[in-house]
Amino acid sequence: METTVELTTASVPLAGLLKLAGIADSGGHAKHLVQAGLVRVNGHEETRRGTSIRPGDVIEIDADEPIRITVA
Repeated sequence: METTVELTTASVPLAGLLKLAGIADSGGHAKHLVQAGLVRVNGHEETRRGTSIRPGDVIEIDADEPIRITVA
């Protein structure tokens, strides 16, 4: 699955983006995905849920069906 998320601010925390994109149902779910090592930002594993995500970043989530989010 691929999706694009447009930001209305200069940046957003990674956990917030996962909720905004509908990948995580809650902050706790986003925390689990990130801390479990299932999230990559620009090709690199990211385990900090507060990492700033900016337009141009690409987020990938390892799941049963891989998910790719492009930030605009």
